[in-house]
Amino acid sequence: MVKLGLIGISISQSRAPSLHMTLGEMFDIPVNYELCEPETNSPEAFAAMLQRLRDEGFAGTNVTFPFKTLAVEYTNEVNESVRKMGATNTLRLKDGVQAFNTDYTGFVRGYQSRFGNAAAGKVLMIGAGGVGRAVAFGLFDLGATEVLICDLNPASAEALVTALKVEGYNARVVAFADMEEASRDVDGLVNCTPVGHYKTPGSPLKADCIGGQNWAFDAVYTPMDTEFLVECHKKNVQIVSGYDLFFYQGVDAFEIFTGHKVEDDRAALEFFSNKYNITSSLF
Repeated sequence: MVKLGLIGISISQSRAPSLHMTLGEMFDIPVNYELCEPETNSPEAFAAMLQRLRDEGFAGTNVTFPFKTLAVEYTNEVNESVRKMGATNTLRLKDGVQAFNTDYTGFVRGYQSRFGNAAAGKVLMIGAGGVGRAVAFGLFDLGATEVLICDLNPASAEALVTALKVEGYNARVVAFADMEEASRDVDGLVNCTPVGHYKTPGSPLKADCIGGQNWAFDAVYTPMDTEFLVECHKKNVQIVSGYDLFFYQGVDAFEIFTGHKVEDDRAALEFFSNKYNITSSLF
């Protein structure tokens, strides 16, 4: 039995257990995937949960909001993407703790599954937390010419812009008060905040700011059809859903945890979606 987990807050609706157990079925690997919600969002609570998983012989764990940046401090080894971004969502618990960022690889694969080689262009990204860091770096792999970053915490936006510039990328901070104006002069809109999640409903942008852009992405996938993406669809803005990111980052994480390569990911996506009747009204 391969024991896997997910550490995060408000994760009761996560589909990660179903995805990893389904992938296990495809390879005849018994998988047990546990949702692990610390009592608080403190570093101490995270550390205690991670230690419990290690003590109980877990092969690996995913990490989600609000621990993706904090988790890096509890690793023995990080790969290049984690080093650049300062955030991780995938920890392999073998011979210590090795950190990976499959949000980064999963976002790139999800975008390409919808748009192929179409360049991302100029992008407004709202939210500079753990998933935002991964998506921002991924955008430049997808042909972004400039990324404008807005966050309610200006220090978070500044830190991400600094990290991007160190790698030679074109990025700048947009003040929250200027976000609406900036939204009207970009090719892509990206939501990397929790706004739109079933526990924090709403949209990161007013409806009149949406329209005229080429594409949009929402990191939230519970629900899959968020208010933000529904509005984008109404305005003929092409969309990438958080479900795309969820699926592809999960495949990448499964390969890291188990060492088994998922050769036909499109077939796996179709099989998983059909098995659990996961549908969207927007595609």
